[in-house]
Amino acid sequence: MSEPFINRLDAEQADFAEALGRLLAWESVSDARVAAVVDDILQQVRARGDAAVIEYTNRFDRRSATAMSELLVSSTQLHAALEMISPEQRQALELAATRIRQYHEHQRQESWRYTEADGTVLGQQITAMERVGLYVPGGKASYPSSVLMNAIPAKVAGVAQLIMVVPAPEGVLNPMVLAAAAIAGVDQVVTIGGAQAVAALAYGTETIAKVDKIVGPGNIYVATAKRAVFGQVAIDMIAGPSEILVICDGKTDPDWIAMDLFSQAEHDEQAQSILLCPDAAYLEKVEAAMQKLLPTLSRSAIAGVSVRTRGALIKVRDIAQALEVSNRIAPEHLELSVEDPEALLPQIRHAGAIFMGRYTPEALGDYCAGPNHVLPTSGTARFSSPLGVYDFQKRSSIIMCSARGASTLSRTASVLARSEDLEAHARSAEYRITD
Repeated sequence: MSEPFINRLDAEQADFAEALGRLLAWESVSDARVAAVVDDILQQVRARGDAAVIEYTNRFDRRSATAMSELLVSSTQLHAALEMISPEQRQALELAATRIRQYHEHQRQESWRYTEADGTVLGQQITAMERVGLYVPGGKASYPSSVLMNAIPAKVAGVAQLIMVVPAPEGVLNPMVLAAAAIAGVDQVVTIGGAQAVAALAYGTETIAKVDKIVGPGNIYVATAKRAVFGQVAIDMIAGPSEILVICDGKTDPDWIAMDLFSQAEHDEQAQSILLCPDAAYLEKVEAAMQKLLPTLSRSAIAGVSVRTRGALIKVRDIAQALEVSNRIAPEHLELSVEDPEALLPQIRHAGAIFMGRYTPEALGDYCAGPNHVLPTSGTARFSSPLGVYDFQKRSSIIMCSARGASTLSRTASVLARSEDLEAHARSAEYRITD
């Protein structure tokens, strides 16, 4: 018996919670073997710096470098890429960059303070991270849009130096990725990848400066390395497969919804595409549209595996129940393909990005709408947010007491410190009591 084209569930069925749980289950494929390989690479790069980075790059990317200088992309090369791409491609990158920059300008936080009646000043100073590393996949998975989405918020935040690492198997680089780096204002590009690139950014080498944070997607070795260096540096997130959840009232063209679901399914076999709708007949129409359209996709093999193993068409009682299921899933991308999406918005508690209305496909958010496409996956939207300017800024508390304010506060501090048997704390405060 052949496997169904896509999973079918009904939110009213008795075992729905268990069935949904099985559908959503995903564990990183990282294992002890991957962790051991990554750990060795991290140790070697930490101990031997550039020499280890060159050695691993030659081995894994089939390069023949003898010095790190051969792995650096000059500013001239970076800007030459702008001339290598077509005028249409350059215009698209520049328009997307402008929209992303404008959106993220609204996220920039400013320092603040206030003065109490006795003259005590309290506040918060906002400063940008000094140096950030951006990992960009190379080879087949070359995404110039990810360069823009990761680099531009860092620059808006005020990051002084942005170092981009991108593998170049056999020396081949995607000019669109380099052009995006030029447009986004990346300061240094190094053609290295894998765990060795993460190690170089986390620990620093003779050529690559140690960064404060590493952002950007990568394969399982990159994700494992990022997890391992967390604490030495900050990281953005450990991302799982891409996801889309569509809530539809049954009135959107089925072909549109089918292609919206495929827009995530084509990423990789583990990606997840789910549709919630109260209209059973409409779900049949969408499945028929998917079967019709799948063979027309260049990545049909990948998308086919994704929808068969992790995709689902789910019948719900009504839109209210669809919202309940959506909040249970906490999707990376949520499309509200309904007549009045504004009415549903207050009831959505967990979602990375919300695409409102029939004319707002998730694909626009991936490239040029403006908001960031680096989003929490695997249910982490319950406690995480999209990448933004705030991820590249730090907050320092400001406390400046007047003599009168110190005297008042010190009495309270003294009582609390002595209750914790911390005498030096208490006496330090007591010295400031003046009346």
